Amino acid sequence: MNLLYLDNAATSHPKPEAVYQAVDAALRSGGSAGRGSHQQGISADREIFSTRELLAELFGVASSERFIFTANATQALNTALFGLLKPGDRVVTTSMEHNAVTRPLRALQDQSVEIVKVPADAQTGVTATADIQTACLAAPTRLLVVNHASNVFGSLQPLDGLGRWCRQQGIILLVDGSQTAGLLPINLDELAIDLFAAPGHKGLLGPQGTGFLYVHQGIELRPLIYGGTGANSHSSQQPDVLPERFESGTFNIPGLSGLGAALRFLLATGVEQIRTHESRLVCRLINGLTQINGVQLYGPSAQQARGSAVSFTLEGIDPSTAGYLLDQRGIAVRTGLHCSPDSHRSCGTFPTGTIRVSPGFFTTEKQIDDFIEQVGSLKLTL
Repeated sequence: MNLLYLDNAATSHPKPEAVYQAVDAALRSGGSAGRGSHQQGISADREIFSTRELLAELFGVASSERFIFTANATQALNTALFGLLKPGDRVVTTSMEHNAVTRPLRALQDQSVEIVKVPADAQTGVTATADIQTACLAAPTRLLVVNHASNVFGSLQPLDGLGRWCRQQGIILLVDGSQTAGLLPINLDELAIDLFAAPGHKGLLGPQGTGFLYVHQGIELRPLIYGGTGANSHSSQQPDVLPERFESGTFNIPGLSGLGAALRFLLATGVEQIRTHESRLVCRLINGLTQINGVQLYGPSAQQARGSAVSFTLEGIDPSTAGYLLDQRGIAVRTGLHCSPDSHRSCGTFPTGTIRVSPGFFTTEKQIDDFIEQVGSLKLTL
């Protein structure tokens, strides 16, 4: 049975062939960045530097040292939140955030950080910019945290103008780009984003165990982890300069080599082309599901600006049951609450959750049609 993989919001699959080759080559070559003057160590240094430069090129940033490598987006978000906030600070966020944001904020709330959640529209899952701005101005606000696109409903939060507005108000803007990095053209300087977190293994098409945090110049963070950075070994103090200040310990050289290969693929292909392809698939998916009796779709319509995640339920079938039955037919989707219970509360799908379908760049129109046919067949047999 051939696998029909439609869970790219969790991790992209398959990866470009060059990614597999880069990971294999890095594992075979040996060496560790910053840990030796021999050729293997120097080669690892170059690979890390090259991958950082590619990130800067993709996201429109002049200084690549502003990109800190992390193990995933969750670590990047924790680095931003715990590195910035202190007791008495006020944070505004939305009801569409992933647990990678809501759980750190809950822990910070226990440390006397004030958290304000702005509710999203129950139909589209989008939080009105005016509502966000009103909440930010209600009291002195240190940080605004926004999920660029919902991992559940695909709801795309418009960022145009929001970053510049935040800078005018003296508010730091942190964006969770887990569902948009590599899928949408994003220029961090033009959008005036201060902190941007993303994983390497989703839209960026790299391996798991990779991610990054972008830190705009002038934003000061405390490190979460202290230790060896390969340089300045004579000092017992953590380096002050980026990126070394936040990159203690041994790099994931195979993972970051694979990420570098993925970034080269993205830049050669063009993010606009990827966006066009996935938008076409999502439109086909939504239009097809709409024709099936008993299907309830959630989030933005096919005509509205949205990400690539599509959530729906089937009348009379629990989402977890539907997911199991689809898996038996060789179809990989995700069901449940998707690590974002507040999103489901916002849109009325808590506590059972939804069936989430997320095509990727390598998904074909025929695969979408096959999936729609299987969902229709599933509904008829129960």
